[in-house]
Amino acid sequence: MMTNIRTLLHRTTRELTAGGSPSPRLDAEVLLMHYLKTDRLQLCMHPERELPEEECADFSSWVDRRRRGEPVAYITGEKEFWSLPFEVNRNVLIPRPETECLIEELLKYYGREAGPLRIIDLGTGSGAIGVVLAAEILSARVTATDIARGALEVARRNAHRHGVAERMEFIEGYLFASAVGEFDVIVSNPPYIPDDVYPLLPEGIRAFEPPAALIAGPDGAAFHREIIREGTVRLKPGGRIFLEIGEGQMALVDSLFRGGWCYQDIYFRKDYGGMERFGVAKKI
Repeated sequence: MMTNIRTLLHRTTRELTAGGSPSPRLDAEVLLMHYLKTDRLQLCMHPERELPEEECADFSSWVDRRRRGEPVAYITGEKEFWSLPFEVNRNVLIPRPETECLIEELLKYYGREAGPLRIIDLGTGSGAIGVVLAAEILSARVTATDIARGALEVARRNAHRHGVAERMEFIEGYLFASAVGEFDVIVSNPPYIPDDVYPLLPEGIRAFEPPAALIAGPDGAAFHREIIREGTVRLKPGGRIFLEIGEGQMALVDSLFRGGWCYQDIYFRKDYGGMERFGVAKKI
């Protein structure tokens, strides 16, 4: 028996709707595009293309995983960030679109032709931030750290995929622990979910994404404290620190920056959803 693409998409959309997906049609299209190794244009142009029963049955296993709440990115093994494809698996947090604003803010100061820069990306995960910075700032040498060996393996593969591995160093360790020397730029999207908020997150996050990449103590700022404190000795004079923060954390992170009298030009930027999402400061 053969099933065409139009019918398969309609059926998958119905199944995902019944399963509670917030974006069933989009999920159906993305899953089928990756399964067939094609793009949305080809799906739209050839809706009558027929697939054999065995392919439909194999694809249905992907649909079942999505119905059980597994994120689409883990099923396909890929997530787009900064218009680039990044490998992801359950060792790493799935890159979020709002984190692209962190890249945008950093690039306001350090353009493509900036002078030599030493950047450290703390808790690199999939390597999305560090890889993009190495690709965008041609003089940058990026140190990417993570406590999880599995995450670093993913980050290395992404660096090779995008041709920047020769300008990146990958260090297994907690924050700055195994990194040497001073840096021009510190950047991080650290864990920032308070302990008591984590149980309230959607099931698809709690059941599949690594808790260590999300949970950050009673107030969600455990990692921000350490990064900001260590930044006073790890940043070169005039160097900048760029941090993603959680909802409602601006005042707390601002107080952390101001508490040590080592930072100036402190400000916060909203993401495109209107939330104060990023803290920036310059070392005196």
